Amino acid sequence: MVTEPDPRLHAWREDLADIRLRGRVPSARFVEGRPAMVAVPVASVHRRPQRGAPVDTQLLFGDRLKIFDRDGDWCWIQSDHDSYTGYVAAGCLSENLLTPTHLVAAARTFVYPEPELRTPPMTALSMGSRLAVTGVTERRGTCYCELATGGHVFAGHLVEAGFRLADHVEAAERLIGTPYLWGGTSAFGIDCSGLVQLSLRMAGRSVLRDSDMQEASLGIAPGDDEPVRRGDFLFWPGHVAIAAADDRLLHANGYTMQVSLEPMAEALARIAGKYGPPRGRRRLEE
Repeated sequence: MVTEPDPRLHAWREDLADIRLRGRVPSARFVEGRPAMVAVPVASVHRRPQRGAPVDTQLLFGDRLKIFDRDGDWCWIQSDHDSYTGYVAAGCLSENLLTPTHLVAAARTFVYPEPELRTPPMTALSMGSRLAVTGVTERRGTCYCELATGGHVFAGHLVEAGFRLADHVEAAERLIGTPYLWGGTSAFGIDCSGLVQLSLRMAGRSVLRDSDMQEASLGIAPGDDEPVRRGDFLFWPGHVAIAAADDRLLHANGYTMQVSLEPMAEALARIAGKYGPPRGRRRLEE
């Protein structure tokens, strides 16, 4: 894990810092973060408090975080589940915390104003979104979960909050065809390390966000003589892919501009032309 303060993972500015960093970093003032949650389907985390600033990552509906500062329409926050720090539009957040009871397991699902699939949806949610369900209604043989935040979701797209997929590759496979999006972490748009993070989230594992962090902290390094097997993670500078089998590579990439399942030999040859062979491989411990 990270031992030195990293501005991606530590709420640290010259004028203000997380109180937990007192004594580790120089700052004019140290404060305790206020708990909040994401109240929109996807909240982009910007590098600076500006709409046009780079998006480094995204948070999903129901994700918990801490607010360290609010300046006008922007909050300086840190995510609870992966410690990523940045700026989120204040309108995306709520300090009315709800305890999640369910998780979206389908790639995407709609939120309806009433338990009726014929009504125009209010919005859509991504796989991994955390929901507080208050009741279940059946209409014409279809069950809908009522949300504490309003609206109804098809019950078959949800699992209980404690559910864990046994295989993270299965979660990643559900996202094949999802458009590539730099900084994306959702089924509406995702990048290479976002795919790794979301698929592992569905398998009950919380991992760091960026590919360099994942390479340094994820699982173990198999021996060079061990063949690639399903579930392994292959790393290049700035890129990560998942082995779906010993001859298939699954990754979000800028070449196809989507999450793609490719013959491994072809994908490795193409990537080698830009980055060379994989510089590292990681495998989850049994």
